[in-house]
Amino acid sequence: MTGFEIAPAQMVRIAPFFVVFSLMAIWELVAARRKLCRSRSRRWTANLSVFALDILVPRLLLPAAEADIAIEAAKQGWGALAILDAPPWVRILAALVILDFAIYLQHRLFHAVPALWRVHMVHHADVDFDVTTGVRFHPIEILISLGLKAVVIVLLGAPVEGVLLFAVILNASSLFNHGNVRLPDRLDGWLRWVVVTPDMHRVHHSVECRETNSNFGFNLPWWDRLCGTYVRDPVKGHEQMEIGLAHVAAQDASSLVDLLTLPFRASAGTYTDRPPGGKTS
Repeated sequence: MTGFEIAPAQMVRIAPFFVVFSLMAIWELVAARRKLCRSRSRRWTANLSVFALDILVPRLLLPAAEADIAIEAAKQGWGALAILDAPPWVRILAALVILDFAIYLQHRLFHAVPALWRVHMVHHADVDFDVTTGVRFHPIEILISLGLKAVVIVLLGAPVEGVLLFAVILNASSLFNHGNVRLPDRLDGWLRWVVVTPDMHRVHHSVECRETNSNFGFNLPWWDRLCGTYVRDPVKGHEQMEIGLAHVAAQDASSLVDLLTLPFRASAGTYTDRPPGGKTS
């Protein structure tokens, strides 16, 4: 099967995406957390254009989508969950948690490997932080990510229901935790035990290296706490913190062409414990 043959599965993901995107965009307009540095129209055009490519490119280049892979794995009896004698809801829940941990590890990998960091820094080069930052990823990163998730799905034997539900949750979480919105401090503190909040993830987009290399989670906040990568607040506070990459100028990542060519233009340097060009804390 090709990606063009699973329209129902695509609709399962598309409808919730547009609902959450619209709600977050309205929330940002009504009660923004931070004043934006750049023109919203220019940024949104670039960010949403690269997002459109992120949808189109995998469907053109990949022979199968995640749902197809999960269906085939189930037919062949592949994966650890396929041999687990448990109710379907247990297998679905296990798939959601394990896939989320895999995404956390993948995110750390994209920060740790120089070649992967080159494509991932397109996401971090955004000098503002809003709902469109949550869909600003280089198509090469999307392809690599889909390949890694395919491996996990096969090894896990994730049920197709779990794979689709995880995709919906991951998309919604990325839009929510990249939102330029404010939650009451007490509510934010409570929510951080069950989901990644915008204030929690915003720290990850700081130019400060210690902060950039923290709060890698997208859905569940537990992995950062368990793995020692959790940072409560930015040193300068959320209103004053600098967002983006110190070694990438805003004008170098402000159009679709800029975003697509950035990995091949900007120097990634040598990566050890921090993104190159970032500031130490």
